[in-house]
Amino acid sequence: MAAWWAVLGLLAVCMASAAKKSVLNMCMDAKHHKTEPGPEEELHDQCVLWKDNACCTANTSTGAHQDQSYLYNFNWNHCGVMPEKCKQHFIQDTCLYECSPNLGPWIDQADTSWRRERILNVPLCKEDCELWWEDCKDATTCKENWHKGWNWTSGTNRCPRGSICQPFKYVFPRPADLCEKIWSNSYKYTTEHRGGGRCIQMWFDPANGNPNVAVAKYYAQNGRDASPAPRAVLLLLPAALLSLL
Repeated sequence: MAAWWAVLGLLAVCMASAAKKSVLNMCMDAKHHKTEPGPEEELHDQCVLWKDNACCTANTSTGAHQDQSYLYNFNWNHCGVMPEKCKQHFIQDTCLYECSPNLGPWIDQADTSWRRERILNVPLCKEDCELWWEDCKDATTCKENWHKGWNWTSGTNRCPRGSICQPFKYVFPRPADLCEKIWSNSYKYTTEHRGGGRCIQMWFDPANGNPNVAVAKYYAQNGRDASPAPRAVLLLLPAALLSLL
């Protein structure tokens, strides 16, 4: 009996370690993501930050920079031309979403036809969110939540009937409104600062390494549990093995 419990303990430790490792370096099950992260030397422009270890391909990174790309047929210019300084933040947001292998602790199930997983409540650094808002406050849009509610009859997103194009600063009065509402709570506004190891950075200098590696590790150990399946297996494992005694 003691031997069985020793085996159970060892197996539990091994499975927990494997689950944590995968959460720290994984790609979500979504439309354009690779199944496993790895080097991508040809990543385009703003996505190059992730070339050493990426969940996106070179083609995906190129699409991330196009106004209306094959990725999602999404038109940034649905209420007039988006200012370039604002567009850079949306490109960076797309690069982070498509390329980062460090979002595992915030991967959640998604009930959509085009992806099985999404990110939820990723803690975004204060500077990243506030600069995004500052550079986009005078851009215009007709919707608060860009994930749903568009008119897609033309094949691309158009403002729904009855909506009005307004400056971002009226649609999103605060930086937190923009970062949290625009993609259905994919991000969470925080007061944590870049370099503090407690928030995900959309922008960083790859010459100094990827700071999001340490952030993912911290939250995998102390925060949100993104591995419910392995955890459930661990809970069921003792009963299953004991039945063999």
